[in-house]
Amino acid sequence: MKNNLEEMQNVESVKSRVSPDRLLGDIIDGNSSHGVRNGRQLIKAICSDSRRVVPGAAFFAIPGRRTSGEAYLDEALERGAKVVVSESSNIKLPIGVTNIKVNDARSALARFSKNFYNSPDEAMSLIGITGTNGKTTVSTLTRYLLEEPGRPVGLIGTVQYNLGDRDIPSFKTTPEASDLYPMLKSMLVAGCTNAVMEVSSHGIHQSRVTGLNLEIATFMNLTRDHLDYHGGMEEYYREKRKLFNGINGPLPKVAVINGDCPYGKRLAQELPPQVQVLTFGFEENNHFRANNITLDSDGSKFLLESPLGNTVVASPLIGRYNVSNVLASLAIVHAMGEDVLGAVQKLRKFQGVSGRMECVDKGQPYRVLVDYAHTPDALRNALEMLKECTKGKVRVVFGCGGDRDKGKRLEMTRVACAAADQIWATSDNPRTESIDSIFSDMKKGVCRGAEVYFVEDRRRAIDLALEAADENDCVLIAGKGHEAYQEIQYTAIPFDDRSIAGDLLNAKLYGG
Repeated sequence: MKNNLEEMQNVESVKSRVSPDRLLGDIIDGNSSHGVRNGRQLIKAICSDSRRVVPGAAFFAIPGRRTSGEAYLDEALERGAKVVVSESSNIKLPIGVTNIKVNDARSALARFSKNFYNSPDEAMSLIGITGTNGKTTVSTLTRYLLEEPGRPVGLIGTVQYNLGDRDIPSFKTTPEASDLYPMLKSMLVAGCTNAVMEVSSHGIHQSRVTGLNLEIATFMNLTRDHLDYHGGMEEYYREKRKLFNGINGPLPKVAVINGDCPYGKRLAQELPPQVQVLTFGFEENNHFRANNITLDSDGSKFLLESPLGNTVVASPLIGRYNVSNVLASLAIVHAMGEDVLGAVQKLRKFQGVSGRMECVDKGQPYRVLVDYAHTPDALRNALEMLKECTKGKVRVVFGCGGDRDKGKRLEMTRVACAAADQIWATSDNPRTESIDSIFSDMKKGVCRGAEVYFVEDRRRAIDLALEAADENDCVLIAGKGHEAYQEIQYTAIPFDDRSIAGDLLNAKLYGG
């Protein structure tokens, strides 16, 4: 959906800087067909999107849930593909085009991309962060803590891709391998020796990171999300575990794990002995533990207990769950052999993450925050934290996405009813599903006595919440965070909660 022409061009500009011309025989591995005769074919690019094929490219016909890459073979050939990699042996190709049959086109794309770009992941220290909630905050904070003047640190994540000398908008939390490896290569060219990346369960399952060399793998937590895709929590967990146990690729040197999460405790017990484990959390026996925690509207303070001793930490990030995020980042800094005490001092100046408890301030006498919370656990954490530091009422605007896990809709509503004083349920990326169907599922979670309004138009819902707010209240606009669009019927409609809230506040306060 977000992979529009402008964003594709951003990535293509990166590829044009780092793409080598490689002989087919140099990037093929033993898992490919033995029938390939034209190993001297010069490969100009690796593509899995037919719209991005250039003359001399190798096109990977990836099977998908709705369609197959083979359906776009004609377009790829018209654009000049000279190699076609697929799982089918019945493809008819013109003379001069090489067909490579593989058992798994997605994992082949990862292997070929790594070989094509000369394994940039092997030449840097790469930190992978996975989990249901907290990936973006921890990856952004970790990059900030590690980066020094003259020593850039790369970042691949939900909000943007930082390539060392330039930033480009993100279009996938974990990009396809054919985009990931040129980005890593570009980071090396820009002088990055370290990089941080978010690794989604979809990215693992779809082999986007198969064979990727991670020095440090971090597990944040596991709560309900993506069950429409994975089928159940056990399957969801097993995908995450692949990043740590050698199934996905080389074993990480260090696993940084949330020692408070039941799945994190299980993961720590299931890892091979050669993987060093560092745990973080609030419970005793964690390597990085927060104690004597003080929370307020300006951030948090706590006593950090770690292998380095005890030290007081002041963080500008609000909420108990952000204390956990800070612990994760500090544990990663330690695992990298960097100065944790220096990172603690640097933390005080951290500016936060786009769309994560981002304040919209136009001079109104109440707080307005935009946050990405789109799972029951994330919404619960956000609302409970705001209740602790809000003198007035907490009012929330949230929705549930279409064509996704229907079971979490009533859970989201129950969470909102339990923790918020007033609720506006509205649209949030309805995709191809009707809002009536989504609302029907959400209404099953409405609790007796809760003040809940169902409003189809998201802008109108935000307007009503702002209109209802009084002095010292807090309005949380949840679910989309940094996203600047809504997905409706395969179309991305411009919509930014932050801009919308700002415009509405200006109109209310200043009449324009």
